[in-house]
Amino acid sequence: MEKVLSGLVTFQKEVFAKKKKLFGTLTKQQKPTVLFITCSDSRIDPSLLTQTDPGDLFIIRNAGNLVPTYGAAIGGCTATIEYGVSVLQVKDIIVCGHTDCGAMTGLLHPEKLQALAAVKAWLQHAETTMRMVKDHCTHLKGDELFAATIRENVLVQLDHLRTHPAVATRLRRGDLRLHGWVYSIGTGEVWAYDEKEKDFVNPTKKSRKRR
Repeated sequence: MEKVLSGLVTFQKEVFAKKKKLFGTLTKQQKPTVLFITCSDSRIDPSLLTQTDPGDLFIIRNAGNLVPTYGAAIGGCTATIEYGVSVLQVKDIIVCGHTDCGAMTGLLHPEKLQALAAVKAWLQHAETTMRMVKDHCTHLKGDELFAATIRENVLVQLDHLRTHPAVATRLRRGDLRLHGWVYSIGTGEVWAYDEKEKDFVNPTKKSRKRR
């Protein structure tokens, strides 16, 4: 906690002072352009990763970067999506998974969740992910299976997003884009899903990564 409080002091004395004009405009309204949905994992910092300022990203964080299908769980995640898309009029939605994801480990090894009833229930929103992996990734083992599960989960959650009325309407109108990312904690790389390639690619290196 001492580190947190020390950081707060530094923010108020140095960071806030340098961006006082920006924060002044933020007291009147927010106009984020991107809804960023990612995991609660402490090793991911959306603003640091994208080098964006306060007010640029509208953020949802939860275990496994999951998006319940519309009607399955009317709660904070669904409400935030609706507000961001309908009221704030974000132009892009990013679902960002990551390497070494504990939620995906739990999905592959449900026996580890026996004492975590809430986590087990939450991961039901990734049931389709598990089915896709069982049906299409039987040839994979170990780390390759884990990586494929992380990527497949991002695609499943994008499908879940399309069930939300606010998202579906904007997609039909053509003024909203969906993006699937996987962030590598160890290398800092981001793999983005390319609809044309039907694969995850590194947009900065133009190279492909197998699904």
